[in-house]
Amino acid sequence: MGVFVFLPLVLPLSAWPIARLAETRLHPRAATLLLTAVAVVMAGCSTLCLVMVVGTARLPGNPLPDGWSDPRVRAAVPHDEIAGRAALAALVLVVAACARTLLRHRRVTRRARRAFGPVGGPPLCGRTAGGRRPDPAAPPGPRVAVLPDSTPYAYALPGGPGRIVVSTALLAGLAPAERRALFAHERAHLAARHHRHLLAVHLAARATPFLVPLRAAVVYTAERWADEEAARTVGDRRTVARAIGRAALLSAGTPAPTLAALAATGPVPRRVAALLAPAPVARTWPPAFTAVGLAAWGAAAGALVSAMASANSAVTLFLIVHTTASL
Repeated sequence: MGVFVFLPLVLPLSAWPIARLAETRLHPRAATLLLTAVAVVMAGCSTLCLVMVVGTARLPGNPLPDGWSDPRVRAAVPHDEIAGRAALAALVLVVAACARTLLRHRRVTRRARRAFGPVGGPPLCGRTAGGRRPDPAAPPGPRVAVLPDSTPYAYALPGGPGRIVVSTALLAGLAPAERRALFAHERAHLAARHHRHLLAVHLAARATPFLVPLRAAVVYTAERWADEEAARTVGDRRTVARAIGRAALLSAGTPAPTLAALAATGPVPRRVAALLAPAPVARTWPPAFTAVGLAAWGAAAGALVSAMASANSAVTLFLIVHTTASL
């Protein structure tokens, strides 16, 4: 294995160019899917790399089988003792950071769903938490929880069924057409399950700090994806742009960064400018001989090499352990 075992730790740097270019050169849906996939693969490979280094190191109290302490196994990793201690500390931090993100996401969603009571029965348009009259701009499908709150906010709460959570303070600051844009935006988040993409890239960035630019890009492109779906539903891109701008001035954000909202994340002026421009062309993959195409292929190649390096390390270590155990 040699130094190649450390490749997955640095290969996420190859995704930095596409993280920036995808925001402006790719359709938001394609950018979100591509960046999420690259981030998940690279984070998984880097975590596996840490596990392999820790497993081969000469560490006190290592619970792994005796074959893993064989000198030929340790020789597969340069400076195994120093690298093993550093990898062990990094692995503990990764597990703790990912656990904290998962617990926060679960705690926020469970607390919000408990506050709304049972969700049985058919979906009702615009049902409120306090039994008030439903908002006429509320869409059919997902339940809409209009909370009597002086703090302006709105976000998509995932689950079965999903909910659109909005406060009366935010609705009061929007015109009827802008309310329809808000509900269409949040409904797009629920339909595309954007919370899964956001949670995945947040965990990936916790596992590999080099993936922070991809996390920021996915947060932006997921909002742009919902913006475009809302513009298609409402039929007026300027109305959606006005709704985003006004909600950004009023909104207090979401209770967790893994929840999607109309104006909680992403550079709002860039989103408004994109909506005032023509709709982006939808394509599954950018042309090869363009800046964004080369960056996309570079990120894909980096993810592939990272996966191959991790697989090579795992297979090589397994063969060495198997050989030394049979001698």
